[in-house]
Amino acid sequence: MAIIHRDNRYHLSHLNSFDWRYTAKASGKRPERAYKFRVTFSMHCFARKPLPGEQIAKEMWYRGPRERRAFCFERYRLSHRLPTIIRSLGERTCYRTAHGNFLTVELTDEEGERIEYEIYFDVTRASRRGWLNLTVQSAYRRTRDDEVRRLGKRKIRRKIHLDVIAYNRQLNTMIRPKR
Repeated sequence: MAIIHRDNRYHLSHLNSFDWRYTAKASGKRPERAYKFRVTFSMHCFARKPLPGEQIAKEMWYRGPRERRAFCFERYRLSHRLPTIIRSLGERTCYRTAHGNFLTVELTDEEGERIEYEIYFDVTRASRRGWLNLTVQSAYRRTRDDEVRRLGKRKIRRKIHLDVIAYNRQLNTMIRPKR
């Protein structure tokens, strides 16, 4: 699949789903655990909601199964990093959100510029025995507007590690917030 704009092709093959195995190292009383994930990416990783009144060229629309969104050059450019970032989730700090999904933040872009690239994902049990689904729901650069909009919503995010997420999802148990 590709988006074609002004004779340029923007391929989406870097966001093809893939299988990933992650081993959580033993820690304290916890034994080493191995997990198998089927990783998928939503269109929100490279497309955005249009701004009010914004005119979008016909070829810049991307239609998904439930909605259509405008292709976003910045999200597309940053999305090339997603497979590598996801494969490093076990070493990253993740946060729980108020919506029940999870978040990790990448802090630099490929030019070394400091940015905040928010990556929202969820983990669910797969129909394949012993497997989990890891769906990257959205990924975008945090802007000043995002910070201002969130000031009124000040939600405390709790740190959580991927092995805790995977373990609980595999057992189909609720992940309770720490008190």
